[in-house]
Order: sequence, then structure tokens, then C-alpha cells
Amino acid sequence: MLSLNLRPGEYMTIGGDVVVQLDRMSGDRCKLLIDAPRELTVLRGEVLERGGGQRPDCVLDAPRWHRREIPWDRSKAQALAAMRSLLARMDGRDGDVQALRRQLEHMFPSEAKQANQVSSG
Repeated sequence: MLSLNLRPGEYMTIGGDVVVQLDRMSGDRCKLLIDAPRELTVLRGEVLERGGGQRPDCVLDAPRWHRREIPWDRSKAQALAAMRSLLARMDGRDGDVQALRRQLEHMFPSEAKQANQVSSG
């Protein structure tokens, strides 16, 4: 299976008659624009399968989004550690800091919190 990375506005062609363009992305979803001849059937996979069609063998199961699937590199890990350090120095100063910490922990649970979730789940 061919795998392409597209940015919003970029497109690809299939044969000479089909154009697929990435319109926009939002979170874990993207909007595709497809221009194809009317004689070609274009179906979402779920519609195909609901109608009794077989899932193509080449289709991969989509992974569930979680922290480890975020494109992560050393600089992002360092930035996260720096934010946690700054928050630790600011603790007790006002409620906004605590609210920010809660949101940060919600988005990027610390290793200790993840271990507790795994053991209690």
C-alpha cells in the first residue's frame, strides 16, 4: 500500500480521473475532497462493511490516540519538563497555576500518574 503525507491544500491523483485533496485537519480527523467520475463508487469503509462488504486486507486498524502516538522528540520532552519545573516553582501563588497544572496533567500524565492508572485499571 502506498503511504503519502499531505499538508492541507495538497492533493494526489489516482489514474487520470480521480483527484483527492486534503482540505483541513482538526485533532485526529481530516477532511478530504474527492473528485471522481460518477461511474466510480466512493464509499466510506464503515458504509461498505455495514452493507455486507468485506474490509480490504490492506487496510490497517487505526490506533487509538494516546500520549505515546504524539510525534514526540527530545525537544518536546525537554519543553514539558521545563514547564513542570516552572509550575513547581510557582506553586501556591494563585489558583491559575493549579488550574494550569491540572490541564497539563490531563493532557500529559506524569509517569507516576500513568502507573497508578494502569495498576487500578
